[in-house]
Amino acid sequence: MVSDPRAVLERLCAERGEDFAGLSRMLGRNAAYIQQFVRRGVPKRLKEEERRKLARYFSISESALGGPPEEPRAPGELVSINRHPVSVSAGPGAIANEGLGKPYFGFDERWLKALTSTPSSNLSIVRVEGDSMSPTLNDGDDILVDLGDCGDRLRDGIYVLRIDDALVVKRLALNPMGRRVTVQSDNPAYPDWPDCGFDEINCIGRVIWSGRKVV
Repeated sequence: MVSDPRAVLERLCAERGEDFAGLSRMLGRNAAYIQQFVRRGVPKRLKEEERRKLARYFSISESALGGPPEEPRAPGELVSINRHPVSVSAGPGAIANEGLGKPYFGFDERWLKALTSTPSSNLSIVRVEGDSMSPTLNDGDDILVDLGDCGDRLRDGIYVLRIDDALVVKRLALNPMGRRVTVQSDNPAYPDWPDCGFDEINCIGRVIWSGRKVV
């Protein structure tokens, strides 16, 4: 089944707290460009350069935005996951940038599918900065973030959240009695943020794996 690029962009913006005007400016277009593409069908298709930039920004396949289908992977070939040049703060707050990701880790495809059903194009590796999630996550750890495991799928676990212009990694504990959540730090030296509404949580993705240097 061929995906509708307009529906894909609208869903991604809703899930990740992005806006059409911001994406338009990232492409060097006027603020209404993406909204007109999604809502009015103008232009009929994105230019190749625009499609590529949006796909890399959202860590998805270009085929989801109207590009050619990906080449089938050879048996035994490792799945490459991009690492983005931004840190997620386990401390005061890391500032997100718009840098594009580059291949960083290769995972066995079967192992990756056992970890998550999300396509590899919707996974990203970022680096932890700070110690508020210690000892679970330490400063300098690389974490694998499932960008498709958010929104209605939100549940107890460790997530990357956007707060203003900063990205933070925190543990979420959901209240079973209602749509409320406590944002926690595993390091007891840092305060929790209790009783937050779901609409106050701008979730980027769920942390599903971490890697660190042994010293």
